[in-house]
Order: sequence, then structure tokens, then C-alpha cells
Amino acid sequence: MVGGAVAALLMAAPAAAETLSVDLPAGSVGQQVMALGRVARISIVVPDPRLWSRRVPALRGRMRAAAAIALIARHADARVEDLGPGSWRLVPRPKRRDVQRPIRTEQAPQPQTGPDVVVTASKRDTTRGHFAGQFARVAGADLTFGGAGGTERLADRLTSVASTYLGAGRNKLFIRGIADSSFTGPTQATVGQYFGDLRLSYNAPDPDLRLSDLAAVEVLEGPQGTLYGAGSLGGLIRLVPNAPDPSRFSGSAMLGGSATQHGAPGADTQLVANMPVIRDRLAIRIVANAASEGGYIDKPLLDRTDVNRTRIEGGRVAAHLDLASGWSAELIGIGQRIRGADSQYADRDGRPLTRSAPVTEGFSADFGQAQLVLAGAFGDVRFRSTSGVTAHDLMERYDATAPDQPIRVFAQGNRTRMQANETRLWSSRADGSGWLAGFSYIQSRTRLTRLYGAPGALQPTTGVTNGIAETTLYGEGSVRLLPGLLTTAGLRVTRSVLDGEGADIVQRITAVQAAMTAQRAQTIVLPSASALIDLTRDVQMFLRYQQGFRPGGLAIEGDFVRRFRNDRVATIEAGLRWGRAGANRFDGALTLAHTSWRDIQADFIDGSGLPSTANIGDGQLWTIEATLGAQVTPALRIEAAASFNDSHIDEPSTVRLFDLVGSFATDPATARAQLAARLSQIPNIARVTARAGAVYQRPLAGGRDMKVDGWVRYVGQSRLGVGPTLGQAQGSYLDSGVTARLGLGAFGISMGVTNLANVRGNRFALGTPFTTGRAQVTPLRPRTVRVGLDAAF
Repeated sequence: MVGGAVAALLMAAPAAAETLSVDLPAGSVGQQVMALGRVARISIVVPDPRLWSRRVPALRGRMRAAAAIALIARHADARVEDLGPGSWRLVPRPKRRDVQRPIRTEQAPQPQTGPDVVVTASKRDTTRGHFAGQFARVAGADLTFGGAGGTERLADRLTSVASTYLGAGRNKLFIRGIADSSFTGPTQATVGQYFGDLRLSYNAPDPDLRLSDLAAVEVLEGPQGTLYGAGSLGGLIRLVPNAPDPSRFSGSAMLGGSATQHGAPGADTQLVANMPVIRDRLAIRIVANAASEGGYIDKPLLDRTDVNRTRIEGGRVAAHLDLASGWSAELIGIGQRIRGADSQYADRDGRPLTRSAPVTEGFSADFGQAQLVLAGAFGDVRFRSTSGVTAHDLMERYDATAPDQPIRVFAQGNRTRMQANETRLWSSRADGSGWLAGFSYIQSRTRLTRLYGAPGALQPTTGVTNGIAETTLYGEGSVRLLPGLLTTAGLRVTRSVLDGEGADIVQRITAVQAAMTAQRAQTIVLPSASALIDLTRDVQMFLRYQQGFRPGGLAIEGDFVRRFRNDRVATIEAGLRWGRAGANRFDGALTLAHTSWRDIQADFIDGSGLPSTANIGDGQLWTIEATLGAQVTPALRIEAAASFNDSHIDEPSTVRLFDLVGSFATDPATARAQLAARLSQIPNIARVTARAGAVYQRPLAGGRDMKVDGWVRYVGQSRLGVGPTLGQAQGSYLDSGVTARLGLGAFGISMGVTNLANVRGNRFALGTPFTTGRAQVTPLRPRTVRVGLDAAF
């Protein structure tokens, strides 16, 4: 690998202070710093391609990471620059004759004040200092601190990420105020979710993979249509795994047990094993995890308590082979199984944490994915191609019993099958300039089936199948016009072929209805542009314009299938950021964004009481985000963040007015006024979200260490959905947590408490979409205490 600002590896928990057993064979600087980065869990940036390829002798012995880097630099005739905790950069040592030669300003590296975090989601290894946009990177060690968890760990740390709360494997994620619906229906997600370079799913909810053994999770805010295409209207979440290490055997284990107030106990475990097969060439990395989350909802009508126990088992296997001349191949397999005994909502009125539903409302979610990755370089141009297949199945049961009527159950299944490839070439320079060209292909087919009737005698009702094939060419280029000005422009052209059909449709379907299921094609062009301005050594400002879209599809309404159109967003944003965590005493960012959203796809309840999807009109969103961090002492860091979202529908769809308002007796003017009032906020997005946190970490005598991480998060009020049935208020609660760990060399003991104040709250006002005569709330998990043990070897 050569060219650009290339990071050897960004690991979650730097171990630069440990004495390591170093055994690096002779090779290039790039090969040695990559191996050292994996072993020592540090970041080493080598921006010069000639230095990256320079040959160095073998390096063996016991030493600290800093000493190993110094030896590599000495052998390579390079200079080491300390960028902050666990981060270094190697640059060529200037020759005597170079001192007399004038340096062209545009080729001189920009001054750096902190760790050069590489934004891998930029698809061309752009450093944070060269990325024009709002970006968050959460270290994998922070997400597994106190036990491995799912996507809720990410939402707890970022005010820009929101979620529904139907349960693990059933939720929909939202970023920066772009939210559409509360259900698992035919619409594509508004957030793109990726493991490495491959999309996790398409027309399906968040698979909620355990965030185990990750280097980091990256979040790009705002539409990412140019680089990532459909389904990234609100932003992008990318899981960055730890790569297999062919230089040594290593592993870790974690075991925890939890107790929930007014609930059942739980347990969790995680195992990681890294096994070299052919030293310095082939390695296999295995991750396995399992969790049992104790229930806390009671069902008196069924004479059962703590009904909502959830079990999660999963893991992944990765095999990495270093080929000749810097090329590599990697095979990855991911699998997860979720079984929920019952759902986690409760009645708004009556006894707390109690639900009067007369049936069991369990769910299951199965996810599997296989990837093949080929990576290498042609001189200064890097290459990466990822191909994969994905299977994602979800089954849900809802109570559909009307007041004073026989017991009824509604069951819905969502089956997704996807094949995808993403191939790209790129080249990056140390000053941030460079280019990217890529191709992608996605074929996805989702079948939504529905059953309704008495328990044990369910009958099929109308379902729908949506298919899509996307072929895309995209590109991006960056030019440093001035020493302090980096400009970027990009373009994506996508050809989408959509098809669909109804399933189990009643025989009275009309010719018009049949025509609506025909195949159709569309071409989407998504431009982007940005400018990054260095105001001072530590302060940057960025301007960015970006678009995103989602394809249309078929939705179920009553006994029929109806088409909805694609929707599209265009966002312009301006941001200011200063300092860097770990390098400056103060760091922060301020972003203002305006989004225009056309033909919004959203859910509502149709005349038969079932959820359906339609284009409800055009909307406008304003978002203000602020983050601030301070290194109070060498051991104590505090952080604060807040997000404000103001959204409204300024052009409601006349076609849907009466359906959404629910009154055919109302004149159009009154109906439009009622609808506008109900759509004063985009559903599921709180107007205000705020978070404060503190981390205290310091070494102790005898090789021990201590870390305490605490936080509090406020989620303001939001609305469940569109129309009178889904107009319930939700949110307006305070969540909190604290975790402490005592490190004893290779072992550790931890204890954590979540929901410190034992707040009930209402995270989500939906349990079943049917009108059952009782208001619903989804309370926070009651105060939970977890004790854990961990070991590394």
C-alpha cells in the first residue's frame, strides 16, 4: 500500500505504554507499521508513498511501541512526530540540500495539532483535518466498555442518532432529523448501515449487530448520496472491524451478569481469538458473543411476569491473506440470531411496567452476511473491491384484539435477500487533494407477508414484494486551490430498476391495480460540493452541499397494493470546528444545516387499522448541533453535546389529506390546517437532545489502572407518526449511566449501572399499531446493575 495519508491501523484501546514482544520481519515501512499498529493498538500515519515503500530490516525484541517506532524510523531514515496519545507520524528526514531548495506552498503538508484520525468512511482515507462535514468516531473499546451491546450504545453517546424502540433487531435508526416511520414496512431506511464497505441491509430495520471487537464506529451526518447512494438521506453508520493479525496469537474474553430492578436477571459473554495460520501472511479472527436480557414487563391477563426476555447469539469469522506486492484478500462471515419472548411496551394508564394484552407478542430476527474483499495498489493508486451476499429475516407478532371482541393476532414477516459489489480506485495526497472513482451494484428483493386471525388459526392477508437492481458510477475529486482552502466536488449516477407485486391479493384486483405492479426504471443524478477553510492552526470552517434519495416501491393499503414514489433530500450546511480530542485542552464543533425533503415517504394507519406507506408531501428541516470537550486534568475529560431540530411539512399531499386526518366530512381547507398541525414535527425526532459525559482514567501502582465513564442524556418530546392514530406524544425523559473498571494487568473487573434515577419515561409510543383502546408507552429499562470480568491474552 502506498500514497496518501495512510494509517497503519486505528485501534480502539491504545496500548502504547505496554512492553510488547515485537517480531517484525524485514520488509517495507508500510508492512512493519501495519503489523506494529495491530499489535500495539496504535495509529501510525505515513503520508509519503516513497517512505511507505522503503525497505527496512527485521525488528525483534521486547520494547514499548514508541521505541519500536523510533527504530523503524532510524532504519528508514525518517523522523517521528508525536501526534498525541497512541498516535505518531513518520515523515522523511530532510536532506541537507533540501534546506536550500524553496518549497512550493501547495505541496507543503498542513500543520497538524493532534492525532490524524483517518475517516475511512470517506472511501479514500481522508484525515479528519481534510474532511468537510460533520463526523463522529466512537472507539470500539468505548462501545464495549462494561460489556458488549448493540446500536443503543451508539445512540447513548451521540445526540444526532435516534431510534425507535420496538426491540432488538426491529428498530429503525435516524440521523439529524431525517425520520420517516415507526414500522418495519416497504420503505428503505433513511440511514445507511455498513460493515466495512458492504451495506448491511436494504428494505429492513437495523439488524442491531453486537458492537464487538471493532476498531471504531464512524458516523457521517447529513445525506451521503454521492458516495453511498440510496438510503443515506440522514447519514451513514459504518462499523470498522479489527483486522486479523498474522504476526501473533492473541485473544480476549468477557463475562458479565446483570440484575434489573423489577425484572429478571441477565448475562452476557464475548470471546475473541486471533490465530495466525501462516506467519505474517494468513490469519483468522473469530468473534463470538451471546446475551440474555432479562425482561421487566408483566402481563396479568396471561398470569406472567418479566415477559420481554430477549436472547441474542452471534459472531463473525474473518480470514485475511497477504498476497504478493502489497495485495491482500479477506473473507468475512457474519451471523446473528435474536429471539424476543414478548415486546417491551406497557399501558400508559394502570400499574407501571404492565400490559393488558391477552396474547404473546414475540419476535425473531436472523441476519447473515458473507463478504469477499480484495485490496491492493497500482503504484500511487489504491484499489479495493468488496462483494457480498446478505440474508435478513424478521418475524413479528402484534396484539390486534379490539375492545370487547374475540382475541386476534396480526403477524408480519419481512424477508430480504441482497447481493452487492462495491469497487473503487483512489489516490490521496498529504495535503488532502486527490480523487476517487467507483462502481457499485446492488440487487435486493424483500417480501413482506402478513397473517391475521385467531391465535393458532392465522390466515394470509395482503402482502407485497419489492425488488430493486441498482447500477452506479460515482466519483469525487479534491483540489487545494489555496494553502488554506480545500475544495471537493463529486457526482453519482444511478440507474435503478424497480419491480414489485402483491401477494395474497383478493380476487377482485382490477386492471389498474395490476398495472401498478409493473416494472419501472429511473435514473438518479446526485451531485455534491464542499469547501474546507483553515482559519487558524486549530480552527476550521466547512461548507457542504449534498443530496440523497430513496427509491419508491409498493405498499399495502387495505386489501390492495399501491405504489409510492421515491423521495429526495438536498442539504446545505456550514460548520465550525476547533481543537482535537487528546491534543488540545478544548475542542468542539458547531454545525448549522438546512434540508429540503421532497415527496416524503411516511407511514400512517389505513382504514382497516393496518400500517401503510404513502408520499405525504414536502418538508423543510433546520438542524443545529454543538459539541464541546475539555481536558480538565491529564486524567479527566468532560464532554457536552446538544442537537436542535425544527421540521415541518410545508406542502402536504392533497391526495392523502382525508386519509391522514381521518375525516371525510371536513372541508379541504380545514383538513389541510389539521394536517399541518399534526405534522409540525417530523415523526420520531425530538426537537432537543442533549448529552453530558465525563471520563476519568489514570494508571495506578503495580501495573494497575482505573477508568470511570459516566453520562446523562436528555431526549425531548417527539411525535410517534402521522395522522390521528399515530399522533401520540413520546420522549421528554432523562437517561443516565456510569461504568467503572479496575485493570489488573491482563485482567479487569468492572461494574456499571444504567438508568441511575430509575426513570420510567416513554422512549416510544408504539407497541401495536392497532386501535386497542389503550394508550401505549415504551418505558426505559429499569435501573440495572452489571458486574463483569474481562481478560486479554
